[in-house]
Amino acid sequence: MTKILIVEDDVPFGTMLKTFLIKRDYEVELVFSGVEAFKKLKEDIFHLILSDVRLPDTSGLDILKQVKAENSETRVIIMTGYAEISMAVEAMKNGAFDYVSKPFRPESILQTIENALTHTQVQTAAPTKPEKQQRSNQSQDTSFVKGVSEAAIKLSDYIELVAPTNMSVLIMGESGTGKEQVAKSIHEQSKRAGAPFIAVDCGAIPRELASSEFFGHLKGSFTGAINDKTGHFEAANGGTLFLDEIGNLSYELQVQLLRALQERKIKPVGSNNEIQVDIRVITATNEDLAQAVKDGEFREDLYHRLNEFSIKVPALKDRKEDLMLFAEYFLEEANAELEKNVIGFTEEALNAFKRYNWPGNLRELKNMVKRAVLLTQDDLIPLKVLPHEIATATQTNTETEYGLFKNKNEEQLILDALEKAGGNKSKAARLLSIDRKTLYNKLKQYDIKL
Repeated sequence: MTKILIVEDDVPFGTMLKTFLIKRDYEVELVFSGVEAFKKLKEDIFHLILSDVRLPDTSGLDILKQVKAENSETRVIIMTGYAEISMAVEAMKNGAFDYVSKPFRPESILQTIENALTHTQVQTAAPTKPEKQQRSNQSQDTSFVKGVSEAAIKLSDYIELVAPTNMSVLIMGESGTGKEQVAKSIHEQSKRAGAPFIAVDCGAIPRELASSEFFGHLKGSFTGAINDKTGHFEAANGGTLFLDEIGNLSYELQVQLLRALQERKIKPVGSNNEIQVDIRVITATNEDLAQAVKDGEFREDLYHRLNEFSIKVPALKDRKEDLMLFAEYFLEEANAELEKNVIGFTEEALNAFKRYNWPGNLRELKNMVKRAVLLTQDDLIPLKVLPHEIATATQTNTETEYGLFKNKNEEQLILDALEKAGGNKSKAARLLSIDRKTLYNKLKQYDIKL
């Protein structure tokens, strides 16, 4: 069985990561300091080390150096914060297999672990490898919750329309709206569904390593290149390459990316040979790329190549009808991960959900539900375990403006809602937080004719 050592001083995060990997048939040891790590390394041999770069008594780089000095076959993956990119570069130069930026979901590191173990020559876990790889793919396949709101239905229609094609898709939307899940859904409904889906956070790639990350490198091509590395383009060959936060790419890398997309060929760093690649590119951004083009910060030719079809993912505040669908989905997910059996939410908690405006969108909702499940001791999530800003949220502007039966200007509120909805009665009813039958009765009561 493959043995992994996690070195992480954040106890809850380290424990969660350990539990997650054990469920995927890895043998895992967890320590919280450098001293404990050095002791474990003397006692046992590990196939893979996952180490935080900052520890209370030493640095992850020191652990990396000792591991490489004693057993060069052991792979090391460094975990860094977004502000520690320079340390990630240093780690790569000292022989780290790869690095991951925190915070991250445990699911997102599985592919990196698999890649590291594939390169490792110690293959004691070889017989179970195919099964483990299959589980890895399944764990990354998070279901796409369609929703029932008008915005959600439009989004689903666009996905179904563009998925079977090979068109490049630009996904736009606020941070946390689920742009990666939309990209995965497009991939899963495409003809490339059986091939790899490789997701890349463009904002987390250091400029010094960008070419290597995208196009790979040969051993010895630069200081620290102790092994051949497969780049994201080659890893996605035959499948889909998802580039998140595409607006963060440097101008130099934009030029390289455009050339690769035009010619469908890449050249690893240090190689004279080009590799033919067949990929579909899906990109995402929470910025206004069209404005970035006008400002000269993003290449216009690359923008048009990436934007053959665009999809806008709605903010959660614009699809309140879907709120509880997502909350229930995240509840099931949290129950499975935390091994709990919380059934649902109290009425007070539900009301607080509906009052809150969710500026962090689905990511905020998911994190909140997971935290609430962890804190809940009963069958239902109570108001008291919700974060203060959610528990104390007041009515949103829409609900205050259209709160029927609480306002003397009821007739005017109905007329305003109908105007905003463009005469669509179903949409007007949703704005008014009433059902269609009630709206029809009100229209009759005030003799409002459309």
